[in-house]
Amino acid sequence: MESKLASTQADPQELPMAIGVVAIGRNEGERLRRCLASVVRPGCAVVYVDSGSHDGSAEMAREMGAEVIDLNLSFPFTAARARNEGWRHLLEHHPGLAAVQFLDGDCELDGTWLDKAARALQAQSTLAVVCGRRRERRPEATIYNRMCDIEWDTPIGPADACGGDALFRVGALLAAGGYDDSAIAGEEPELCFRLRELGWKIERIDAEMTMHDADMTRLKQWWQRHKRAGHAYASNRRRHAAAGFMQAQVRSALVWGFVLPLVTLLLGIVVSPWTLLAYAIYPLQLMRIAGRFRRQQQAQPWSIALAYALHCLGGKFAEAAGVIGEGRRHRRGEVSLIEYK
Repeated sequence: MESKLASTQADPQELPMAIGVVAIGRNEGERLRRCLASVVRPGCAVVYVDSGSHDGSAEMAREMGAEVIDLNLSFPFTAARARNEGWRHLLEHHPGLAAVQFLDGDCELDGTWLDKAARALQAQSTLAVVCGRRRERRPEATIYNRMCDIEWDTPIGPADACGGDALFRVGALLAAGGYDDSAIAGEEPELCFRLRELGWKIERIDAEMTMHDADMTRLKQWWQRHKRAGHAYASNRRRHAAAGFMQAQVRSALVWGFVLPLVTLLLGIVVSPWTLLAYAIYPLQLMRIAGRFRRQQQAQPWSIALAYALHCLGGKFAEAAGVIGEGRRHRRGEVSLIEYK
């Protein structure tokens, strides 16, 4: 499927504010080439931060004109650490920047995005982050890609958090101190939480932002992605336990993905096999989620609605594994990536 991104690029000199770009990646190959091609141009400072790639990504980025940072192998790789090193390098070597566009290496920036996002940022002095519509490059290729594309379509207007692709005001980054280097997942909502606590705002505008290439073809990838989400819920709840941050997400994952199925099974063994009928709550919940999705997305067929419901409910089991695993990793002091590609 051809890219839907606008082919025209805004002249950096004509943007409402000075913007630098930080792209991060690890073994992204051709995806990184497309990513950098969408942002590298005269007058725009672009930094690519590489997390130990062995596919020549760093060399390719240098050849394309990006400034390259190879993360120190002595410390664990995290996307948070990569983004922090990127934006701090930008401010050190390109003083005067007013905003930083973060971009994952598997994403391609829309040619009209920076101008629209910069104008939105300029219009509101308390706005820290602007994000837009991220789309999946090949949603028709696999059901996993389709689910990602649906997830990216979040409501327009004020938001609690952004994803990996977003335009940040430099003053807000400095005020919050950037990302938490130790976060192996969920670093964006954690930073946005701290920004909101400081009085800043996050907003999603009605504009095309990036084309993402999930390239998910296997069930194991889907499982790992949900497991990483569960880890993010648990670690962020731990960081901000007093505020109850992500407590609802942790509770939902544990109840649906661990407690309810385990308790039902034990009651079926100890009390009566009839108690196993409690498992009927899962197909009922499946139909409830699918029905709500259809009311919100009437253009989507029931087959997609049911797939989305299964994606949400089935994902609770992987999320529960991620929540439980985070507790074990925390006790052991482990910091290692949970990758799905």
